[in-house]
Amino acid sequence: MADLSERVLALAGLAQALAQVRRIADTGQANAAVLGTCLDSVFRIDASSTAAVYGGAANLRPGLTLLQDYLVNRISDEHLPRLAMAVLQLERRFVRDQAMTDKVLRSIHDQATAAHRLGSSHPDVIAALGGLYADTLSHLRPRVLVQGNPHYLGQPGVVAEVRAVLLASVRSAVLWRQLGGSYWDILLRRRAMVDSIEERLG
Repeated sequence: MADLSERVLALAGLAQALAQVRRIADTGQANAAVLGTCLDSVFRIDASSTAAVYGGAANLRPGLTLLQDYLVNRISDEHLPRLAMAVLQLERRFVRDQAMTDKVLRSIHDQATAAHRLGSSHPDVIAALGGLYADTLSHLRPRVLVQGNPHYLGQPGVVAEVRAVLLASVRSAVLWRQLGGSYWDILLRRRAMVDSIEERLG
């Protein structure tokens, strides 16, 4: 089992992705650098380390700060923890569906060349990832419900981006479980998690 600091990175990846989901749903715009980190992680299936999934731990500073705020009861977006819990529940159902996990992995592999050539944030890649989420994980129950501005959530490009980043959040949730993550960490090891985050943030 990986140590707690590795699991903290994966949870930070989850928090960072879901904060972008909320931002995109509310404003129609993502933070380009953070979006790139999220979507790149989808294609790094066989990364050499947890940090490498995200292109280095430094790219997770926004997520680490969000996770720290949650652990010390300083979270500013009340929807974010509920969204995170919904994604963690979705991950459990996803990994139990072998046919679906195989389909998702095949599709990600098929899109990897385009992502490498165009960049993971290219509209064509985002559309493909969003379509993949819509065809697979969106059919699992309970569904992950994203609240936001109806003006933006009525635009197909915004919806595709939301779904693509939700796929990235599930990738982080899967990684967290693979590293031995469980709700016991959040319930019983909050202080140790905060210490790990503070060490990462310097």
